[in-house]
Amino acid sequence: MSMNENNGKLSIEAPKLSKRLYALAGLVKQGARFADIGTDHALLPVHLALAGTIAYAVAGDVNKGPAEAARRQVRAAGVGDIVSVRHGDGLSVLAPDEVDTVCIAGMGGSLMVRLLEEAGEALSGVTTLILSPHVAEDQVRRWLENNRYVLELERLVEEDGEIYTLLRAERAASAAESDARHKELYDPALLGAGCKAVPSGLLYEMGPLLLRSPDEAFMAKWRGELAKRERIAQGMKQSDAADTRAKLEAWTRTTAEIEEVLACLRGERRSPS
Repeated sequence: MSMNENNGKLSIEAPKLSKRLYALAGLVKQGARFADIGTDHALLPVHLALAGTIAYAVAGDVNKGPAEAARRQVRAAGVGDIVSVRHGDGLSVLAPDEVDTVCIAGMGGSLMVRLLEEAGEALSGVTTLILSPHVAEDQVRRWLENNRYVLELERLVEEDGEIYTLLRAERAASAAESDARHKELYDPALLGAGCKAVPSGLLYEMGPLLLRSPDEAFMAKWRGELAKRERIAQGMKQSDAADTRAKLEAWTRTTAEIEEVLACLRGERRSPS
């Protein structure tokens, strides 16, 4: 941490963020009352506090060591009046209506869903969720839909050979609004004429907004996924068990569906059969 002279006033430089954390910081709205769950060293809330982006923050971590490291980071940055560090599991560190924006990153989708399911009143007043699941993204998207949070942004960030998914969702004002927006969001015909309808499962796995605006990171991610699926299929082929053969058939069908979607996105549109 270092000090810079700025217009005659001392200012503290924000800690250097990874590309992924910097992208997450860019999703936080000005003036947010922010919570970073699984904060580790509190790099993200400290950065946001020093940048003047947030009005207030809670930095929570279930592990004692990272929570202590977060407290040291907050003290060193001089933002203890803005960032409150708490040791606890998931969103249990929050009081009802304490924050309006919650960020959870750096964990699998199933764990993320568990933390959200167990949040209870801690989600009261939370209008914005910023989430970055490493795996099981479909579980996160389904939870959002079932709990009236509507995706408004999906982004991929590539760093050190890994591709990370970033999601931001806003809570709909009513169940009716949520239903209407999700019906449009997860429209199987979103790829347009000349392409087959996207199977429901793939809409949740691949991401409805990412499918609408695929970039090179998206195509690279799914090329990698196809390669991984092929390796798994080769392993299944070594088994003569009936249940494994059935799994292989389903696996092969889904792989073909993914290939169909990617072909359409590349412009290799086929006539509907």
